[in-house]
Amino acid sequence: MAALRLTCSLVIAALAVLGNAVAITGIQAGVNAYSGERPFRQEFSTFKNSGPAFDLYILALQRFQEADQRALLSYFQVAASQRVQYRAAARTLRIPYWDWSINPTMPPEVNQPTIYIKTPNGTAGVPNPLIRSMTYTLLTQQPNYGIFSNTRYNDGRDVGRYNSIENMHNGIHMLVGNGGHMSNIPYSSYDPIFWLHHANTDRLFALWQAVYPESNFTSSQTSAFGTLTNDAGETEDINTRRFPILAPNEASMELLMFLALTPFHSDESGTIWTSATAWSTKEFGYSYPEINDWAVNSSQLSSNVKTRLNALYNPTRTTSRRSVSADASSGVELSPNAMDIQWLANIRVSKSDSPSPFFVHLYLGAAPADPRAWSFAPNLVASHSVIDTSMLNTADVDIPTTLYGQIPLNHALLAAGHSDLSPSNVQPLLKSHLNWRLQSTNDDPLDISKVPSLKIHVVGQEVKPRIFEDEFPEYGDVQIYTEVTDGKAGGLQDGDNVE
Repeated sequence: MAALRLTCSLVIAALAVLGNAVAITGIQAGVNAYSGERPFRQEFSTFKNSGPAFDLYILALQRFQEADQRALLSYFQVAASQRVQYRAAARTLRIPYWDWSINPTMPPEVNQPTIYIKTPNGTAGVPNPLIRSMTYTLLTQQPNYGIFSNTRYNDGRDVGRYNSIENMHNGIHMLVGNGGHMSNIPYSSYDPIFWLHHANTDRLFALWQAVYPESNFTSSQTSAFGTLTNDAGETEDINTRRFPILAPNEASMELLMFLALTPFHSDESGTIWTSATAWSTKEFGYSYPEINDWAVNSSQLSSNVKTRLNALYNPTRTTSRRSVSADASSGVELSPNAMDIQWLANIRVSKSDSPSPFFVHLYLGAAPADPRAWSFAPNLVASHSVIDTSMLNTADVDIPTTLYGQIPLNHALLAAGHSDLSPSNVQPLLKSHLNWRLQSTNDDPLDISKVPSLKIHVVGQEVKPRIFEDEFPEYGDVQIYTEVTDGKAGGLQDGDNVE
């Protein structure tokens, strides 16, 4: 996640070259040195109406894309305009983010081949360079960084916590790309929607940090994949650095390496960023609208962010508990995140079963006969994405190959008119109506028998909805309903090991 902040900062950061070292300092213009107040990255639907800032952003992306690809550093020059409002906008300009939890439809500006903005030469059309339940549950339920962060981590993961930020991140890559650049991870950053997506992923991580200030990274782990400069098989933790030293008392003068976020440097003298030093957005001169972390302590910040998250992802107009059998005709708002029980579909699969990315589509009812309609069916609950990176594992390292994912079901049940979410009603309903299909990114159906590790099972978790604006729901016991999936290919069978 720290590497994500460094990568995003490359686009509009003040860069300096020291040999092959790149100093990434973040944008300090617009930062109040006394209070620590920083400009926000804005959600795209708001940012697109910001006038000068949006114009500058489009011009900057255009110039960045037009830069000589052979240059070591391609960055844009946006100082052509002398108008005061544009100079002020340039000081607070930060990469926007696309909050796909609130706005699941891709911003229309991304799909327009020509976009009209104000340029130094007047209004002109320029070639467009841009061509809620999972989020809330994850942020309100998961203080463990390892489980929160990735789909592989299994130390302490239980059946109520199969979701992760990587799980949601992967889904956007696959659904947006669907065989294009975004679904091909090594090439995904060439698609400008990548930046909006990753800025939002960075925002979710920053929100998690603010909510759980006492949480830390996991302990040191062995890297299975390595990076451009770090070898697979090396041990990494939050404070590791990578620089050459000579091994003492070794005639061969063997070169030892300590890991860090190479090749990113925090200053012109070559100091290398680590996960510890890149932990906060403060270092890079930006924040997000929900995170005003100046002039407050960590406890107050956590309370403030919880209030903002509830307003965004779990708004309620009453403090009364929501019954599992609330009557939709009573006029009571049925929020999927404010019920006494949450229904979840857990998905477990090994990456080794498929050399290519694929989707797991869940339906309430039968899937369409035509596979080309699977992603757009009106009874589609959601699509889970399995992105394969096993070909990157070049080390002889024993790493988990099982991936964990989770799809909430409450929203689909309520949308289909099933307001009674009690187990006696939902269990037989899902047994007869919950179905799934596997599909490649080129729309070809996949035979479930070819993915023998796939295990889908349904759980119900007790929830005590929040009462106050600055608190989260309390999550209770989890019940596995094997009856729902028993007898279905790819489902958990009676007698199967859940783990």
